[in-house]
Amino acid sequence: MANRPLSPHLQIWKWGPHMAVSILHRITGDGMALVGLGVLLWWLGAMAGGEESYATFAEVMGSPLGMVVLVGLSWAFFTHMMSGLRHFVLDIGAGYELDTNKFWSVAAPIIAILLTALFWAVILLK
Repeated sequence: MANRPLSPHLQIWKWGPHMAVSILHRITGDGMALVGLGVLLWWLGAMAGGEESYATFAEVMGSPLGMVVLVGLSWAFFTHMMSGLRHFVLDIGAGYELDTNKFWSVAAPIIAILLTALFWAVILLK
């Protein structure tokens, strides 16, 4: 049993942007599921609770800390979406060339940041 070969693991593989994007995809999905679900349930409960309850929700979400949470959730959404689109392209059999894969691994988070900035610019400049 001691002489069996070991399967490759993280100490053997060379870290690259594709690994970071894959891990970021999982983290953003979990973050949206946990934090996003909490904010959604609070928002729905505040709407059902009446004007006073909704005013408290709006005040907290309009505070600097609340804005950080909302911007973080929107960044997580766009990051998860861009990574998901990258994985979709890989699932159909395209984008496996090393240069193409590396390019989209780097581009996906950058595009997500730009989409987040554009999203909040539209909201705040209305």
